[in-house]
This record gives sequence, C-alpha cells and structure tokens, in this order.
Amino acid sequence: MALRLEDKKKFVKEVSAVAGESLSAVAAEYRGLSVAEMTELRKEARNAGVYMRVVKNTLARRAVEGTEFECMKDSLKGPILLAFAKDDPGAAARVIKDFAKEHEALSAVSLSVGGQLLPGSELSRLAELPTLDQGRAMLLGVMIAPMSKLVRTLAEPPAMLARTMSARGSQEAA
Repeated sequence: MALRLEDKKKFVKEVSAVAGESLSAVAAEYRGLSVAEMTELRKEARNAGVYMRVVKNTLARRAVEGTEFECMKDSLKGPILLAFAKDDPGAAARVIKDFAKEHEALSAVSLSVGGQLLPGSELSRLAELPTLDQGRAMLLGVMIAPMSKLVRTLAEPPAMLARTMSARGSQEAA
C-alpha cells in the first residue's frame, strides 16, 4: 500500500527524531524472512529497548540526513530495516546478531556508532560492547583491585604468624 505524502513526512520525521536521540544504528537486509519471523524480531527488539523499522530506502536516506548516521546513506540499498539503540550502543547489534544466528536471511549491511560507518562484518564487534551495568561492574572491579590487594598484603603477616604458632604448637604436642 502506497503512503501519502503527509504519511511519508510524518514517518521521516519520526525516524529522524529517533536517530537524533540514538547512540548506534544497524541497517540489515531482511529478504527471505517470513511475517512470523519479522514479528518475533520486532518483539525481541522491543524487549531490548531497540527501535526497529522497515524503511524504504529513499525515506531512510531522508530520515538520517542531519544526524550522525548520515554516513549510512550510501549503504541503504535493497529491502532493509533500521535498528536504533538509544541507551546501550551495542543493543541493536546484539538483537540483530542473535536473531541472525537462527535465521540466515537476516544480515547486517552497515552500522554506525558516533558518526563512524562500519561494514556489516563488524556487527560482532559492536554487539560485544559491554552494557552499562557490565561497564560499571568492570570499572568498580578496577577501582577495588588495588585496595583489596593492600588489605590482603597487610593482613598476611599476622595470619602467617598465627599459622606458624599453630604449627609449632601441633609439633610440640606430638
């Protein structure tokens, strides 16, 4: 069904607004997926907090104009869907990568992070980025490591003395 001009403008405005707020985007070709599979993919994207739309190429090119995803314009060819991650840069890539494991018809065409265009082959690299909670945990671990090592180092001499005295006491008793 063809869209009216007003609907197209509204659609471009909506996608452009989402693109303006997003951290990363993935363009993927979905040729060969059934309606049920697309519904499942949309559900997974929704659960992961990813905005996903099937977009006509000309409308997609207009929607990304003026955003940091403008670098993707030349790669938007064929039947594509755009997935935008608002909170977690790797969320959209993880959704596409996980779904593509089971459905070979879905393949990443290009992706963009911070205004940098990456080929679809770099999907795994983007998907492996830690989530915000994982990043915080890693930072906390790095910050705590020196303090915990200092505590272990300071606690070792008294513990060593206690073990030596205990061993000496056991030796005398025998």
